[in-house]
Amino acid sequence: MWRPGVTVSHGKSWVTEPQMKSSRRKSTESTRLLPSGGCPTCCCNLGIGYISQSAVLFTGTVSSNVGYGDNGKDPASAEEIQDAVHTAQADEFVEKMDGQYDAYIAQLGGNLSGGQKQRLSIARAIARKPEILIFDDSFSALDYRTDRTLRAELDKKCSGITRIIVAQRIGTIRNADKILVLNEGRLAGIGTHEELMENCEVYQQIALSQLSKEELA
Repeated sequence: MWRPGVTVSHGKSWVTEPQMKSSRRKSTESTRLLPSGGCPTCCCNLGIGYISQSAVLFTGTVSSNVGYGDNGKDPASAEEIQDAVHTAQADEFVEKMDGQYDAYIAQLGGNLSGGQKQRLSIARAIARKPEILIFDDSFSALDYRTDRTLRAELDKKCSGITRIIVAQRIGTIRNADKILVLNEGRLAGIGTHEELMENCEVYQQIALSQLSKEELA
């Protein structure tokens, strides 16, 4: 049986479930969007927003890329697209582009940097308003300031959505409700950042290799 926040990953990384307070709707229609029991795959897909490490963009405009996809509801409005772009911290470069939200995006996002492509990919997932957001190492091309600001915006704008984050940076996942530490494909620890710093040697080693004792305090 599926439950909110179950996470999977591979290699030496850690995975988080920052918001286990997923919205639990009473209607049968909404419940079917969650991947539980005998839920059809097509319905499950409508309720999940997945962002991979390698962002995939299409030839078109900023708006057509962010608004792309079917969530079983009406297409995202211009306002919803702009809100998603802001939450993903993409507005700082989108609004400098020629045409802004109508600016041209080359095939595979060839005219954008890696971090810009990741942010637009994140904005696209947010605009679909899914029940679950899965970030598969999708903060890796972001600088630390953008990473921190983006996650703060997600806390405000997506507080009712279950978020699953696969990451290799402690800073990305240290405030998660629960962290699963994987070492060579095996579960090495589970808990909050504070708990793992007390009782998980693998997590401690990774944390100390990235951050100073003062930063971890």
